[in-house]
Amino acid sequence: MAETTTRRSPSEFADLLGQLPTDAADRESIVVEAPDTGDELGTVPAHTAADVRAATERAADAQASWADRSFDERAAVVERYHDLVLDEQAELLDLVQRESGKSRRAAYEELLDIAITSRYYAYHGDEHIQSRRRAGAIPLLTKTVEHHHPKGVVGIISPWNYPLTLAVSDAIPALLAGNAVVLKPAKETPFTALRAVSLLREAGLPDDVFQVVTGRGSEIGTPLIENSDYLMFTGSTETGRTVAEQAGANLIDCSMELGGKNPLLVFDDADLGKTVEGAIRGAFTNAGQLCISLERFYVQSGVREAFERRFVDAVDELELGTSLDYESDVGSLASADQLEKVESHVEDAREKGATVLTGGEARPDVGPYFYEPTVLTDVTDEMTVANEETFGPVVAIHEFDEVGEAIELANDSDRGLNASVWTEDSDFGHAVARRIECGTVNINEGYVATWASTDAPMGGMKESGLGRRHGREGIRKYTDAQTVAEQRLAPIAAPSGVPEELYTAGMTAAMRVLKRIPGLR
Repeated sequence: MAETTTRRSPSEFADLLGQLPTDAADRESIVVEAPDTGDELGTVPAHTAADVRAATERAADAQASWADRSFDERAAVVERYHDLVLDEQAELLDLVQRESGKSRRAAYEELLDIAITSRYYAYHGDEHIQSRRRAGAIPLLTKTVEHHHPKGVVGIISPWNYPLTLAVSDAIPALLAGNAVVLKPAKETPFTALRAVSLLREAGLPDDVFQVVTGRGSEIGTPLIENSDYLMFTGSTETGRTVAEQAGANLIDCSMELGGKNPLLVFDDADLGKTVEGAIRGAFTNAGQLCISLERFYVQSGVREAFERRFVDAVDELELGTSLDYESDVGSLASADQLEKVESHVEDAREKGATVLTGGEARPDVGPYFYEPTVLTDVTDEMTVANEETFGPVVAIHEFDEVGEAIELANDSDRGLNASVWTEDSDFGHAVARRIECGTVNINEGYVATWASTDAPMGGMKESGLGRRHGREGIRKYTDAQTVAEQRLAPIAAPSGVPEELYTAGMTAAMRVLKRIPGLR
């Protein structure tokens, strides 16, 4: 369905606060800012540890009756949600843009992800978690069944860079598995999360099954971990270490998508027109504020000059802005802190000898936190931008000669989240991809091909995360596996009156026979 023309003013965002678990009047307020203008959008309460405990208790009370519903009943809610998200896309996209400062094109990717994830798990989630027969200890004598039970209350801590999809997409499989959810959205982007959850309730989700608490992570992150049965976190590697430590101390499982320093490899046979177009998307979507965006470009010597020239020309044509339409290509950085980080990385590189081919300047004439898409060369290891995640619209181009060199450079990082390989030889591309130490590798695409393949797992290697979202792993992680085995006819022990020596000899012979029967191995 096409977008409607309805627009919601920031003053109307306050009615979303009714979803919060406590009265906002007696709480300290947190101001929510529009990054593209610096204007105040509204305020939300700074919840406390006591508020988090109350929210998780309500969620736990509601979880049992939600889990008692059949999977089909739960899926029907998610199917209706799919349609509501598409129907209400104009308002949702406005909220995403106003809170995050991103372009509408980048915001629409979030909405698509919600729809794709909802559809996939509503239709396929049950096959991943339904009870099923497993091979027993001894054929015919043992009947074994695997069951999957919901964890209980799933805590989700979501970041500001993708306020719609990362608030809800991880919650959808958790809900379908029969869990309740307590979400702490980023303090910078709470209204998008609140509206997304309100649509779930409109779709038929019981109110207390999905709770939202707002506030500072330093104050309510730990209480959320302590009162949850499972924790899903998306954010920086540094914060992820702390979250993992706290989850471990509370003996709960966790899944995390953390930071990346993602490589793009361009080989001599690549179609440069398609490569440049894909590299632009991969590097500058959401102004580079994407964990799976591409920051390190490695280009084979035969096409280095041609690629560089065409890429810089394409970057120069990008339009900055966050108008509520699809005219702008690159939006704003999300905050003063992000702008400061990007500026410091580029200035450090300049001072140490890097060349700025284009960009390299803040653009206060467009908005307070805008920064030009920037292309660097001559970047060396002692520069901050070479090793640390910039999380902004900045890329560095390097040259390589041989395939082995390219793979070694791509793997020369503590991070291993996403990579991109460009070649016209499909078999070669897949061979290279398998040697790259990243959880997802795209061939002839920047990140969308793997991200949108919701039937396949998505996550990081090395310091880029734990666990996976999407696919079978994306819903099973929210369950506890249980094995129930029934021993029939005879026990796995020496029958009464049979000497142990005779029993062990018989079992040994049986083991040798079973090894030779393909269906019973």
